[in-house]
Amino acid sequence: MLLLIGSFLLLLILGTPVAVSMIVASLSYLLVYGVAPDIITAQRMIAGVESFPLIAVPFFILVGNLMNIAGVTGRIYHFALSLVGWMKGGLAQVNIIGSVVFSGMSGTALADAAGIGTIEIKAMKDHGYPVEAAVGVTAASATLGPIFPPSLPFVIYGMMANASIGALFMAGILPGIVMAALMMLTVVFFAHRKGWGSDTPFELRRLAGASLEVLVVLCFPAAVYILILAGLSVNVAVLIALAALIALDWFFDFSAVMALMTPVLLIGGMTMGWFTPTEAAVAAVIWSLFLGLVRYRTMTFRALAKASFDTIETTASVLFIVTAASIFAWLLTVSQAAQLFSDFMFSLTDNWWTFLIIVNILLLIVGAFLDTIAAISILVPILMPVAARYGIDPVHLGVVITLNLMIGLLTPPVGMVLFVLSRISKLSVERTTLAILPWMIPLFAALLLITFVPQLTLWLPTQLGLIR
Repeated sequence: MLLLIGSFLLLLILGTPVAVSMIVASLSYLLVYGVAPDIITAQRMIAGVESFPLIAVPFFILVGNLMNIAGVTGRIYHFALSLVGWMKGGLAQVNIIGSVVFSGMSGTALADAAGIGTIEIKAMKDHGYPVEAAVGVTAASATLGPIFPPSLPFVIYGMMANASIGALFMAGILPGIVMAALMMLTVVFFAHRKGWGSDTPFELRRLAGASLEVLVVLCFPAAVYILILAGLSVNVAVLIALAALIALDWFFDFSAVMALMTPVLLIGGMTMGWFTPTEAAVAAVIWSLFLGLVRYRTMTFRALAKASFDTIETTASVLFIVTAASIFAWLLTVSQAAQLFSDFMFSLTDNWWTFLIIVNILLLIVGAFLDTIAAISILVPILMPVAARYGIDPVHLGVVITLNLMIGLLTPPVGMVLFVLSRISKLSVERTTLAILPWMIPLFAALLLITFVPQLTLWLPTQLGLIR
């Protein structure tokens, strides 16, 4: 175990890519101890990516890219501006609301930061906000991406932990709302302390228009329910309601109704059994193509080709990490690392609260050094058996792990969101890090609530019958 983990950490310190470090450490262990023939090693690596849930990975990545090139991010921004731009610190509130909406499409923090974050930072700078404030609130709101469904980290975690991905998607909704509320309260505090005003005049017409768009979206499931009560089948009811909604959108030319419908369609489709969480990724791509090519007509075939190649590149890197992590995680099991860690934890405490405190500290440290996918692939096989002994639900643990690793994306030395925002804002990494620090407060407050109030995570999937 010392050879396996020690060589892995040494290679990381030397600056070797994470996936390469895991493969080299694994091969070193196999050569020294000969625990399995070469063919078994190859089979384990192939089995790591030969999984139905992983089909969702390229599609969720593609959705984020398509939404960005289709101009949906701009529509979401203007919708949020009409809804909350008149408040004190209006553009900071817009930043958070925009991320909440975009989270229901992208599934990743990087897509949020690089997509709608680019628009938001420029707008806040143009309205006189300090660039540090713009970067800080954008970084904090980007963490919502993988918490609200759909979520790429939840897909990877569900595969590694053998947990229901649908339950994980539903489990992220209430924690995501809590996170957004805490961030908005933080904006109110800074607005009063630093004298931030509103950024658009209060216009009842604009607010009513944005509120009407929300109402139209909320009426969609109500219309489906009424049509079902009238005797129509579920499929026919949904198609009629969707056709009516598209007709309304074309007639009134709403700003963001079709974009707001994305999470409604995905969650509703999974709840009604139209498609699995994995198939929901394909449905999201089809909807994105409809918006970009048909409804808004802002997507060119050249941009579509670029988005596809970007998706291939990102998918290859993600699956390379998963492949490397699969053999590394298997060897951790063979070397009894999970059992040793479990025994060590029980020698320290038999209280699940204390265990989760230790896990949070561990994950915050690991998240600062490892990519999210790699961290999930390595740590889940070790933490899952221990959490089961403490009686912690795997769905609850999945949300806790994901939020910790999202915070890790904002911290040096390997925080990818940190580097993306540094490049967008043209700030040094050091100044970007200092700008993000005050916004860690609402994130840590949300982390404490989600960690120690399991009902916040488990209530919705339990009510939907996804977990018992």
